[in-house]
Amino acid sequence: MKAPVIEAKDLNLTFETNDGPVHALKDVNLTIDQGEFVSFIGPSGCGKTTFLRCIAALEQPTGGVLRVNSMTPEHARQARSYGYVFQAAGLYPWRTIAGNVKLPLEIMGYAKAEQDARVEKVLSLVDLQGFGKKFPWQLSGGMQQRASIARALAFDADILLMDEPFGALDEIVRDKLNEELLKLWARTGKTIGFVTHSIPEAVYLSTKIVVMSPRPGRITDVIDSTLPRERPLEIRDSPEFLAIAHRVREGLRAGHAYEE
Repeated sequence: MKAPVIEAKDLNLTFETNDGPVHALKDVNLTIDQGEFVSFIGPSGCGKTTFLRCIAALEQPTGGVLRVNSMTPEHARQARSYGYVFQAAGLYPWRTIAGNVKLPLEIMGYAKAEQDARVEKVLSLVDLQGFGKKFPWQLSGGMQQRASIARALAFDADILLMDEPFGALDEIVRDKLNEELLKLWARTGKTIGFVTHSIPEAVYLSTKIVVMSPRPGRITDVIDSTLPRERPLEIRDSPEFLAIAHRVREGLRAGHAYEE
């Protein structure tokens, strides 16, 4: 039996501040297996992004155990086990799209020919072929975010961590990128951790939905989706979809019972 890609046991994180301790995560237990698409949903400040940042070794838990590919998050970072997509595209305006996507490859010391081949491949994966010589300001917000995803895919990590990447986009663009992300996931077989505030987005994208409570962040429900892998947007009107969305909503309500 394969070890989980991500495994948290009794994970806690407390920030020390001038106003006293802030309990960001409390007793989080979760396993994520190879190839799963896992969404984290909960109110603002519930620890969704904090948990993602712990996986990426950007925050240090203060208790419990966290393993990424059977390693510590720090060792997983050194092994280049994951790519990270932030809320904002974060593209350098003076670099072309290809130059932005190429940046991690340059830092990692890939040969130029390999850099060019990988950039061409990932731009094609996110349907940006032919846009490599454009600058970020010449692209729409949705296209910039696709370029950000391409950059995270450039070094072909097994895990893709996405922190509310479509939150600032309008609903039409968001729907389109949700469809494209599912196709990308199907083509690559990556394990994806995805933070969102949107119930329809979480249900549409995920094989597993992790519902979190207000701070201190606890997991109130873990929902294994029964939806098929092939998901046209119209599936959002189906009784099965609506039943899962209802359970997510109930989990969010139940989480407020934990508020201190």
